[in-house]
Amino acid sequence: MTAPIIAALAFDGISPFHLSVPCLVFGADRTRLGLPRFDFRVCGVEQGMIRTDAGLSILVPHDLSALDDADIIIIPSWKDLGAPLAKPLDEALGRAHRRGALIVGLCLGTFAIAAAGLLSGRNATTHWAYTDQLRALHPDISIDADVLYVDDGDIVTSAGVAAGLDCCLHIVRARYGAEAALRLARHIVLSPHRQGGQAQFIERPVAKSADADRFSQALDAVRATLGETHSLDSVADAAGLTRRTFTRRFQKSIGTSFGDWLTSRRIELAQRLLEATEKSMDIVAFEAGFGSATSLRQHFAARLRTSPAQYRREFSRRVDQGERTAHA
Repeated sequence: MTAPIIAALAFDGISPFHLSVPCLVFGADRTRLGLPRFDFRVCGVEQGMIRTDAGLSILVPHDLSALDDADIIIIPSWKDLGAPLAKPLDEALGRAHRRGALIVGLCLGTFAIAAAGLLSGRNATTHWAYTDQLRALHPDISIDADVLYVDDGDIVTSAGVAAGLDCCLHIVRARYGAEAALRLARHIVLSPHRQGGQAQFIERPVAKSADADRFSQALDAVRATLGETHSLDSVADAAGLTRRTFTRRFQKSIGTSFGDWLTSRRIELAQRLLEATEKSMDIVAFEAGFGSATSLRQHFAARLRTSPAQYRREFSRRVDQGERTAHA
């Protein structure tokens, strides 16, 4: 099988951290984690030496021709936010988009995609401090400033800095399965994030206090027992809070409702069970807390736009291959 080609665009003045995000996720050999061996390329408008904003110099080995057959093109950030793109880059991105490549803008990379005219009438995000500027430059884009990333099909954009890691992990999850993404997240010491396609709200830190500790412990207990019944009242009681206070704190710290959060956790568990086991749909539904295969199918259709059976057919073989590679 041909290795998927991932091209990351570097430019003079880029932040080394931003460039390191796609390098970390796609640039290393992750075959033992169940991922394919990627053909990872760092390219620029012209190949050669560039200088980063940290004073380091980087030799860019590829020019824009590296985009011509790339499956995924990642723009890790951008500068000169209001300036038009260089014509060769503008044309290269347009060609790649028309032939079906996935275009990814991390942080301010959204501005480059917008400048190429690829986000007109689309949904996107960027660093929250620059959303007003993006909206002023491109009023035809629907911008969500609260989310970590937006998956709009063939274009994915992320919020600032570390959210680029969440975005890249989402791409891994969407293309190679939840189990492979979980292994990768553990390997790079990153918390697995909420399932893509939902509102990806930033989790704000909870103040350190006895109540906060009980709040965290209550959620940890739910995560460890997803197959059991967890009502809002019972979890609030375990956290030592009234239903109203728990709901308000949960919304403030997690960014969504308890019910939506619980459903997302259960779907993630069901994905891992479908990928890594041969358990029946009824057993998967029971262990993930959905109660019945019918309920499991309904939630998969609503959240993932697929069926559990189709998901298993798509991803279980990939996980099996990853297991064989890991134990070879």
